[in-house]
Amino acid sequence: MSNTGNPGATYNSSGAISSKSKKNLGRVYVWEAPVRIFHWINAISIVLLMLTGIYIGNPFFSPTVPEEAYYSNIMNWVRYIHFFAAFAFTGNLIFRFYWAFKGNQYARPNPLKKNFWKQVVEATKYYLFLPNKKEHSPGHNKLAELTYLIFIGLGSIIMVLTGFYLYLEPQFASVPFEKVAFLFGGDSFSVRSFHHIVAWFFVVFIVIHLYMVIRDDWLNRNGTLSSIFTGYKIEEKHDHNDAGQKPEGEKSE
Repeated sequence: MSNTGNPGATYNSSGAISSKSKKNLGRVYVWEAPVRIFHWINAISIVLLMLTGIYIGNPFFSPTVPEEAYYSNIMNWVRYIHFFAAFAFTGNLIFRFYWAFKGNQYARPNPLKKNFWKQVVEATKYYLFLPNKKEHSPGHNKLAELTYLIFIGLGSIIMVLTGFYLYLEPQFASVPFEKVAFLFGGDSFSVRSFHHIVAWFFVVFIVIHLYMVIRDDWLNRNGTLSSIFTGYKIEEKHDHNDAGQKPEGEKSE
């Protein structure tokens, strides 16, 4: 029985990788420490931003017992957490852009290459169960890379620009973020709407991301879930080379 996750690997009747295929498998270092650190800072920041952002937009609880304003002013504390998470999110994003040039091959998406878009099409056909020539890679396939560029790249930039606009809005006489409004409709309401809508796109992305990670780990048995902690995946020993990758969609003989 052929495995569609690890090209060339075979399984016995119980569903386990055969001893012959096991000899061809090894640990491949995919996610470097800076990428893993970025991932978890980003994940924690987004969760904090979403939870506090929902409360800021719709305060759904308040203290039932009157007390000193310093202790009962929940909105201020929530806003402080939101701002702190926003600064961490922004700094983390700047570092990830730097690491896209400094990191290994799995940290450097390149949408300027013709093969990138060719593989986006092939990966899309793969997920639609159509005949395809999707190349296997220990890192993200090109469709996943494109998704990350849109949501984690462009989406994050929009959130940072609109977020800092709203944060600095009372002081526009002295800050350049006043011009951000023209990019998103020209007024505070439009900027706030962009900030709100893109935030919910992040929620949708997270749900799909978790599903795909769990799916990949289950079907391919390659340590996708643990790799974000260790950096390593279980792959065929030649998979770390860019050249000679076998298309996943080709039928086995």
